[in-house]
Amino acid sequence: MSRATTIVRRAAVRPDRVADTVSLDHAARAAASGSLVAEGGLGFEVALTKAAALEDGDALRLEDGRLVAVRAASEDLLEVRAENPARLTRLAWQLGGNHVPAEIAADVLYVPASPANAELIRGQGCTASPVSRPFRPERAAHDHSTCGHDHGHEHHGQDHHGHDHGHAHHDHGHDHGHDHGHHDHDRAEAHDHAKSHDHAHHGHVHGPGCNHDH
Repeated sequence: MSRATTIVRRAAVRPDRVADTVSLDHAARAAASGSLVAEGGLGFEVALTKAAALEDGDALRLEDGRLVAVRAASEDLLEVRAENPARLTRLAWQLGGNHVPAEIAADVLYVPASPANAELIRGQGCTASPVSRPFRPERAAHDHSTCGHDHGHEHHGQDHHGHDHGHAHHDHGHDHGHDHGHHDHDRAEAHDHAKSHDHAHHGHVHGPGCNHDH
């Protein structure tokens, strides 16, 4: 049986290399493992070298170079709406605090169908309707660090850049502090100059009835 060891992210998927397609729900995409059978009958084993969540449109690369495209399967969800955006935003914040995955659109949320989620939605004054559709929830911030199995070298380069940037930032802070002293000194001199200039003209007050040309 063929083995899939690498994830190819959507932007890098070449259609001419796709041999078959597999439909996975959110839970299966979050922790793909074991043996799978694609829609065209291609059987393969998922043995990723580094665990990471799959997204709709990604592909699994087999050892022979062929790709198996990943599609989000339909699943039971709750379509959540509210009479005003504030209620929906408050609910989204509450769902995030409870670690409930949610797909966020302009005026609707989609969450997994469950009694607990339905009760939470009602408690926030929103309405929920059962639907069956692909679920593409927002990714948690910490998940972005695992994005892209094929970019290990680039990540290493970015880390190196970040390290250098840290040094540059440290040096910049030191130089800025040094320059700041000169800046304060110059500003003090400018202030003294302006002060003496004001004193020189203090005897003449420009009042409302003054006909002096400016």
